[in-house]
Amino acid sequence: MAYELPPLPYAHEALEPIVSKETMTYHHDKHHQAYTDNLNKALDANPDLAGKSLEQIFAEISSAPAAVRNNGGGFWNHIFFWDCMKQGGSAPSGKLAKAIDEQFGTLEMLKDQFNNKGAGQFGSGWAWLIVNEAGKLQVISTANQDNPLMDVVETRGVPILTNDVWEHAYYLTYRNDRGGYLKAWWDVVDWDIANKRYEAALAG
Repeated sequence: MAYELPPLPYAHEALEPIVSKETMTYHHDKHHQAYTDNLNKALDANPDLAGKSLEQIFAEISSAPAAVRNNGGGFWNHIFFWDCMKQGGSAPSGKLAKAIDEQFGTLEMLKDQFNNKGAGQFGSGWAWLIVNEAGKLQVISTANQDNPLMDVVETRGVPILTNDVWEHAYYLTYRNDRGGYLKAWWDVVDWDIANKRYEAALAG
């Protein structure tokens, strides 16, 4: 069955001024649509992958064609990314808030580490907060459309939050100021879903 582009979980202008309506329109309606279309083409060309979920494919992505890796990651990462944000943002709570304090010191220290990973990612890619294989929170970055579920990344784990640091995610508003975008982005982070993802990761 072919994949379809899911609608955004909010209006295109909902995250303004952090993410402009124009950026969101191009990012979701054009870029994400292209990943969706190209993923379907790549899967059609590789019938041996039929019936497998993207998560199953990611676990063995090193043996899959580059088109599946790039477009599968692009499709999945963007869905996850849209859900990381909401109008007005929120704050960590419960077990996640406690784990952040214990493992990073403060929320601001986590943000600094995350922003540094995102700013330091050469070229295109993603910054992630994950639960690593030891069950601890960790900040990592991945190149291009790779994600922490793939067997090709240095540190694997369960994603909790991500920010897209491809230029198309911020260039219309922030130009080449990736650092400014990374800092502003926290105002629209949906920590409520991050809390749920963290508890689900702990539960296994």
